[in-house]
Amino acid sequence: MHKISNMNQKPDIERMDEAAYTLKAISNGTRLCVISLLSEKEEMNVSQLSEALQCEQSLLSHHLTDMRAKGILNCRRDGKNCYYSLKNKQIVQILECIQTCQCV
Repeated sequence: MHKISNMNQKPDIERMDEAAYTLKAISNGTRLCVISLLSEKEEMNVSQLSEALQCEQSLLSHHLTDMRAKGILNCRRDGKNCYYSLKNKQIVQILECIQTCQCV
């Protein structure tokens, strides 16, 4: 993420707006868990994610669809299955930051 090197310098509003959009898109425990799982497994389908998270498939599908629409996830179809992966692996840095700070 872009750091403000000088307090007198104005922040790059466009970049900050993009960061805020991404943070809003993942601001849910289930969504953060999906990102964590996909950072380890590379690609998983809805059934695999649902089982790993102990989450109803319909609720999870809603989260996955929204995360895909917001540019967080990729989706690859193989027959009846949709396989999800992280669109931008840099998003994992947000999780690493949360885990290393006093936020948790």
